[in-house]
Formats: sequence, structure tokens, C-alpha cells
Amino acid sequence: MEEVRNFFQQMLDRDLIQMTLSGTADPARAEKVKVRPVLIQDELFFQETLYRGTQVFHENLGASEMADRLEGYMGRLFRQAQADSVSWQGTLLVSKKGKVTCRRRRKNAADGQESPAPRLEHDRPKRYILREGHPVDFLVELGVQTPDGRIAKARYDKFRQINRYLEFIEDILDRLPGDRTLRIIDFGCGKSYLTFAMYYYLHEMQGRDIRVTGLDLKEDVIRSCNELARKLGYGGLCFEQGDISGYQGTDRVDMVVSLHACDKATDYALEKAVKWGAEVILAVPCCQHELNGQIKCDVLRPILKYGVIKERMAALITDALRANLLEQQGYDTQILEFIDMEHTPKNLMIRAVKGKGMRPAAASIDKVTEFLQVNPVLKELL
Repeated sequence: MEEVRNFFQQMLDRDLIQMTLSGTADPARAEKVKVRPVLIQDELFFQETLYRGTQVFHENLGASEMADRLEGYMGRLFRQAQADSVSWQGTLLVSKKGKVTCRRRRKNAADGQESPAPRLEHDRPKRYILREGHPVDFLVELGVQTPDGRIAKARYDKFRQINRYLEFIEDILDRLPGDRTLRIIDFGCGKSYLTFAMYYYLHEMQGRDIRVTGLDLKEDVIRSCNELARKLGYGGLCFEQGDISGYQGTDRVDMVVSLHACDKATDYALEKAVKWGAEVILAVPCCQHELNGQIKCDVLRPILKYGVIKERMAALITDALRANLLEQQGYDTQILEFIDMEHTPKNLMIRAVKGKGMRPAAASIDKVTEFLQVNPVLKELL
């Protein structure tokens, strides 16, 4: 595919900051690949970082060899490539039918869009999607960044959390429709740091036409978020006051987000997502009290008599059952570490991507619920 090869040849130079290939057709072979330039003994190479499960593999190749490899990946293993360089941004999409869509946009130096030259050391600090030193309007308004782009000392963990969240979205970007307006619901949005981050990344950085609705129970929070969205000119972002279980604001949603919705609120969010047929679900559950009050198991009694152990086991079992129930509904589901445990114990994300139809109910789930004498609300809702 000449268009694919030309894209990689144009982007593979020393000004490349990073290139990411995603949308894998075979996660067992590779979930994603990242490429960056490195100098080894004053010679320019490109380092491939291949992610496979919990393993990471590195290999350094010259520009021509790397172009050959990336061309071989596209369409066979990956559907999407995103490239960011000092002066250019590019996106390459290859559909299942082999249709190639290539976009390459020059950054506007006059508006300060050009990025600083990449560091070419063989080992270097992690590169975030939103970078320190580059002021972003919503981060400045929310006090995460200073007007000159520095990260506020007390907000660095929040900055890392936002970037980690955007990495999760980057991984599933190709599963979201690109030929129409993208509809997203954020249940239990709270102060909406991550809602603003999601909107900025998808609309401002990726150029997607999107409509995002944040829902929360607190009237003052909703009012504040709407005021900030208007101030920033985020026309496709709005916030509404309401309860997740009773929400009837739409009948079609592409992605459902539920971050730290408390206890059963996560289950109602997952139920809505499944019934809407959402392509992507991102949920970070919180305060999983339901099963903690139900579990009765003579075999585990010596373990469950310790309150803190019972609480943690109940939370993990709750999320594992939720993931299994989503799989029954036809979703490819993972449970991933959202941020380090040292920052918050509520650090697991359920990420579900719609697959190819319903799957037979797993008898093993019934055996688990019977063994523990629990009845998860999500099982009843679905």
C-alpha cells in the first residue's frame, strides 16, 4: 500500500516525537506498538516498543527497516497509527476492507503549536499525551497547570491520572465511529477533570465531532462545570443534574464512562451502556458495598471474619463478576490498573469493548454466586 508506506516515510525522521499503532486484530501477538527516534553512538535509529499482555519488547531499527515493519503491521495487525512530530501531526486508518484514510496536518508555529525537538537519548522519561511545559486551557483553569504550563506541585498526581486516562482512550480510539458525531455519557462526573480531559483529547487533539454529557447529583458541581465549559468554548460539552438509574436523556450512546460512581451506581451505568449498545465502556468502580453485606460462606469464614479483608475481597469479587457479566453480553472485557495503588485504593478500571454478539451464560458464574450466597444487582438488571 503505497499511501501507507509514504505516511511512515514522511513521519520517520529525527523530529518525530512519538508514533503509536493501535486497534489490534490479535492482542496475543501485540496490543499496541510505540515508536520514537533514538541516537545510538551518534546514529539515528527508531525504537519500537511492543506491548503484549504484561510484557514489553524493545527493538531499534533504521528508518527504512522501521518503515517496512510498520507497513507490514498496518491492515494485518493494526488498524490505526497516530504520529506526532515537532511540526506535524498525522493519523493513518486502515479499515477491515482495506480502505486507507491518511491525514497529515502541519502545526501552526505562529500559534505556538509546534513542539520542542524530541530528546533522543536511548533512555528518557515517560512522555505524556498532555505534556508539562505546554499549557492546556482546562488544566490551567482547574489549577493543575500554571499559565506557563508548569504542573502545580500539589497536582502532579492528578496530572498523571489524567494522562493515564487518556492512554486508555487512545487504545480504543479506532473502535469509536469516525464518520459521524460521537456521543459520550459520563455518569457521576463529579468535578469533571477527566471529562474535560476526554473532550479536549477527542475534539481538540483528534478533531472528532463529539457530544459529551456529564451527569452528577450535585447541583453546584453541575453549575460550575457548565460555566467552565462555556468559558473554554467547549460547545459539545454539557453537564446535567440527575440520577444514573433514572437517566432517559438519549437512546444512542457510543461510549459510556463511569468513574468512581458509588456502589450500585456503577451497575446502573453498566446496564445503561449495555442496553444502548455502547461500543466502549470505561468504569472505575468505587465503594463496592453490596456484596460485602451479602457474602456468607462457611469455607471462607476464617478469612472473612476480618472486616478489612472481607471488604477488599468483596470489592474484587464484585468487579470480577461485573466483568464476566459484560462478557456474557458480548463485550471483550479487561480489568486494568488505572493508577498506582499508592495514590488511591480505588485503582481498577473495567474496560469493555463491544464484540460480535451475545455469549452463552457461564455456569461457573452461577457456581461462584451460589458458593458465596450473593446476588449482584447487575446480574438482575441484565
